[in-house]
Amino acid sequence: MAPANTPWTVHGAPASGSIAIDAALTLLGTPYKLIDGATWADSAARERVAPLNPLRQITTVVLPGGEAMTESAAILIHLADLHPEARLAPGLADPRRARYLRWMVYVSSAICSLHWIKPDVGRIGVPPAARDGVVHAVHERIALCWTHMDGQLSPGTYLLGDELTVLDLYVTVVSRFGPWRQRFCEVAPRMAPVVQRVDNEPRLQAFWRDRFPLDGQ
Repeated sequence: MAPANTPWTVHGAPASGSIAIDAALTLLGTPYKLIDGATWADSAARERVAPLNPLRQITTVVLPGGEAMTESAAILIHLADLHPEARLAPGLADPRRARYLRWMVYVSSAICSLHWIKPDVGRIGVPPAARDGVVHAVHERIALCWTHMDGQLSPGTYLLGDELTVLDLYVTVVSRFGPWRQRFCEVAPRMAPVVQRVDNEPRLQAFWRDRFPLDGQ
């Protein structure tokens, strides 16, 4: 096991789901080692992650104690719970906790999981020639999922009220993926002002610029 003071190690890539973890660590001021590699496009990155994650994909992190952890939503939940003083998640006794957990898992299972199909539609038994149609269908399904989420939330300043949480970070990052932010704002008008507020969070301006610029979406 690694010493307790060993920094977090994040295997990720610019413009990927790992950016939400990077953003949370940045807000917390937690030191971490970043190892970039787009596992969906880079065989060397897949091999580098393989000993930690048999699926050979990011996001994969190594915790300070030496344990590997995967799944962005789970990592964000764990990270926020490690730092209750930062108030990046509702506590166990907070009435918003169930709502928070529901939507963290929803974004992961109903939306993020669909992006896994796009780099290689053969993963679901579809020939490469059908890729454009499959990607279009995936984007339509994602838009529908955002619409359902938007209809069941009543955001305040942020998605769960007046405090920024890792749910806001997660949705802000994932909303930048296909079918892209403009479509997100069209289908999720209640959530749109929140993600734009997180885009403009002063503590994250340099971070967004370096890791996931929004220009061109």
